[in-house]
Amino acid sequence: MKSVFITRPIPESGLALLFPHVTVTTSPKPLTPEEIAFQAEGNTAILCQLTDKIGEQVLSLPGLRVLATMSAGTDHIDLSASRRLGVTVTNTPGCLTEATAELAFALILATARRLPESDRFLRAGRFKGWDPLLLQGQTIVGKRLGIVGAGRIGQEVARMSKGFGMEVLYLSRTPKPEFEAACAARSASLDEIAATCDVVSVHTPLTPETRHLVDAAFLAKMKPTAILVNTARGPVVDEAALVDALRQKRIFAAGLDVFEEEPAVSAGLLELENVVLLPHIGSATFETRNRMATMAASNVLAVLRGEPPPNPV
Repeated sequence: MKSVFITRPIPESGLALLFPHVTVTTSPKPLTPEEIAFQAEGNTAILCQLTDKIGEQVLSLPGLRVLATMSAGTDHIDLSASRRLGVTVTNTPGCLTEATAELAFALILATARRLPESDRFLRAGRFKGWDPLLLQGQTIVGKRLGIVGAGRIGQEVARMSKGFGMEVLYLSRTPKPEFEAACAARSASLDEIAATCDVVSVHTPLTPETRHLVDAAFLAKMKPTAILVNTARGPVVDEAALVDALRQKRIFAAGLDVFEEEPAVSAGLLELENVVLLPHIGSATFETRNRMATMAASNVLAVLRGEPPPNPV
């Protein structure tokens, strides 16, 4: 078997499956497409991350047979070029569902109850004792949750919400009768979700149609007490419009694990107290990252053995 190039260090569980036919970059930051193409030349497989922009420059490398991304999303890969050039692309769906849903629900609670703001308040020495008006937040029990994108993760967030007695509305390209039955969920339009939900949680993939799906018009329809959470992809939300809505307090708060120009975060967001900001850690649990690494490695091995990969895109 020829060698496998890995664009970022991954958990040992994945490396062990590929050893010794593996080279891992030593770069502390994501590689550019030019750097990937240079360092991966001569390899039969590339194991990449969602931070890697993979286009024709990489996919046209001589002898490249498989590109395995250690992510569920594939918007960072030129799939039309991969098909044209005969490079198999695989991903890691399903294994990060629970971890990302947990993170989304953590953001719902953190924004509703102003937890990071309260932590900063206390650490700054401003806590002088219990006060009936101190740092009041929102109760989520019995409130209405809007799921924008009812795939695996969106459905898992809805299931978690039932423990809080939340009513669930969802937006999906296709009806989800089993999901509706399991969570007493109801299909709704984007406008209804914006106008009537107390919490809106975004879980749609990034496509040309979903870019800036949550825009100034959407935010203007939301309740002043509403919360927006995004653990999907940053560009699904118009970040400038969100900054304006938060600054003007047209919505109560937002919780973000992803950003439009990631890893850059707009100065407007960093200045605000009514937003919780996380460094894209939706799948960052030991269990999940190990499963992702072994799944990506298994996809590589299958293709290089001439077998159908478990998770083709």
